[in-house]
Amino acid sequence: MLLSVAPADAEAPPSMSTLPDIPAPDPERQALARGLLQTPAHISAKYFYDQRGCELFEDITRLPEYYPTRTEKALLQARGGDIARSVGPCTSLIELGAGNCEKVRLLLAALQPQCFVGVDIAGPFVQAAVDGVAREFPGLEVCAVEADITAPVTLPAHIGERGRLVFYPGSSIGNFDPDQSMTLLRQMRALAGEGGGLLIGIDLPKDLQVLEAAYNDAAGVTAEFNRNALAHVNQCLGSDFDAAQWEHVAFFNAAHSRIEMHLQARAEQQVRWPGGARAFAQGERIHTENSYKYPLPLFLQMLTQAGFKACKAWTDSRDWFAVIHAKT
Repeated sequence: MLLSVAPADAEAPPSMSTLPDIPAPDPERQALARGLLQTPAHISAKYFYDQRGCELFEDITRLPEYYPTRTEKALLQARGGDIARSVGPCTSLIELGAGNCEKVRLLLAALQPQCFVGVDIAGPFVQAAVDGVAREFPGLEVCAVEADITAPVTLPAHIGERGRLVFYPGSSIGNFDPDQSMTLLRQMRALAGEGGGLLIGIDLPKDLQVLEAAYNDAAGVTAEFNRNALAHVNQCLGSDFDAAQWEHVAFFNAAHSRIEMHLQARAEQQVRWPGGARAFAQGERIHTENSYKYPLPLFLQMLTQAGFKACKAWTDSRDWFAVIHAKT
């Protein structure tokens, strides 16, 4: 299916069980501690993606319940020629949250860019993936950039400003609240530059059973992925979370059109880190991830508001997933 559009002209208070001082030098550690001290507690989804988390997510993408990866890949394969014609000449292909660079391989032959840049918060993981791309596509200039894509991304100086296509697959935009998504889309617009574009995948609303099964697989891989975030938090914050004391909870919140993932305390416990602590009651949760499911017309409006021009969108035969090309 093809759809074309043209553009139209307090944080919650901390828990009472806190210690007063959080070591000051590291803003990221401060932000992590603040999230844990809120009610309800929360952490950023970026803490899923240490080395082990990246490996577990690869396992998730191959699960029978997890439809997004295979649906998007099939769509990229089926519509690759149409996408290439829409994009036109492409000098630099820049993938945000590149991970294992699996999906970008489906585009490189069709788009034939001069350069590929893989950007990811997990530096060693994406470097290995980019090295694999280089072996598979001899003659293609490649580079890996370790960066948190929630902040403006700085590319190597030799990457030209013209002919950029930013690629953001996997419906990862759904992990951000709508206001955060708009900020990120505007940053992508700036990164693409004039005469560039964005190719982005989004997961669409669908049957509740299909949605919830994708985040509650029978093999328990998503549960392990969720709990592994606590090991990463321990490393970053110096905390003493015992992941075995937390259970995975995932459900669809219809009011917000999003899947929510949480970790729920199996028993009352105290978690400490340098300069702080928090008591968790049995059944208390830490909110670890959202995955918004945007209706396609709404997301096209968001792209226009972020400064993109006319868009083209392709969906699969079941209207489960969309890939959108937005021009700057």
